[in-house]
Amino acid sequence: MSTRVFLGAVLACLFVVASVPLPTVYLNSAAGRFFAPTAQAKGPVRNFVTRLLGQSLPDGIVKTNGRIEATQVDVAAKYPGRLTDITVEEGSEVKAGQVVGRVSSPEYEAQLRAAQSNVDKAKQALVEAEAQIVQRDATLAAAKSDYDRGVELVGKQIITQQTFDQRKRNYEGGQANVQAAIAQRDQAEAAIKAAQADAERLESILKDLILVSPRTGRVQYQLARNGEVVAAGGKVFTVLDLHDVYMTVFLPAASAGKLEIGDEARIILDPVPQFVVPAKVSFVAADAQFTPKTVETADEREKLMFRVKLQLDAEVLKKFSRRVKTGVRGLGIVRTNAASKWPDDLQVNLPQ
Repeated sequence: MSTRVFLGAVLACLFVVASVPLPTVYLNSAAGRFFAPTAQAKGPVRNFVTRLLGQSLPDGIVKTNGRIEATQVDVAAKYPGRLTDITVEEGSEVKAGQVVGRVSSPEYEAQLRAAQSNVDKAKQALVEAEAQIVQRDATLAAAKSDYDRGVELVGKQIITQQTFDQRKRNYEGGQANVQAAIAQRDQAEAAIKAAQADAERLESILKDLILVSPRTGRVQYQLARNGEVVAAGGKVFTVLDLHDVYMTVFLPAASAGKLEIGDEARIILDPVPQFVVPAKVSFVAADAQFTPKTVETADEREKLMFRVKLQLDAEVLKKFSRRVKTGVRGLGIVRTNAASKWPDDLQVNLPQ
């Protein structure tokens, strides 16, 4: 017996069990109570089975199998080091910007202290250069005064030309000394900027050693633990963004070609078939695929199929984020004709 025939037989049995009333005597037995649906679950089970059999879908509405997925982001170490202060684990809820751990690196910490020391040295050199400028300015003022008087005195032949030439050389030397002191001050200022830039670079490295969650969500995997050494780019956590949840389905070209971004959709999950979750078409692949995974298309596997994303409503995710679990299978239902109305059993129905 083929798998398809076997599955059809099982579904037929379920349909019969869900729809045919059982004798009172049988219902009172243990087996009867096990197989007979309760009054509360009988309707949802029957509806779910009929949906699987494709018996309750009007024209313009198409169903397919799919699974719930969420956007995954990695928390990784930008620089190598040893993990410390890990504060979350798998299953923990995290918020965007929340500190979840740290990478310890004594080498970078020592380099930062050295850079800060270089900043202090450069500032001290600047103070000395400015003091030297003041001193040489005073010397230059005295040399200029001697030179100006020498111009008058040599004209009256009160001093010799040799004495005047000496005063002139002293004045010109004083000007050169002042320019040299100004250059030293400029070098000290440049050294301060370079040392500060190096310190800022190391501070930014130490800041990047603090691991933060890039998004609000749930820790799906913890890939490293306290005390372990990680390389640059080493992943530490994988976080699920529970505000970006969708179902991935595959549809044949005849159906996918009629969809538009933003079209309404419905999602029914296998574990809770009594609830109907609202969604919208957020993506239709431009390229077709051959033979998608069996769990996502149970029939017509040899036809070209297009990947489609059904994005769950943001308000629903905000309210039920703690109930979201990725990997859950279910039905994705879309309208290929906007004029088609959703049947009563596909109206939005959420937990209270």
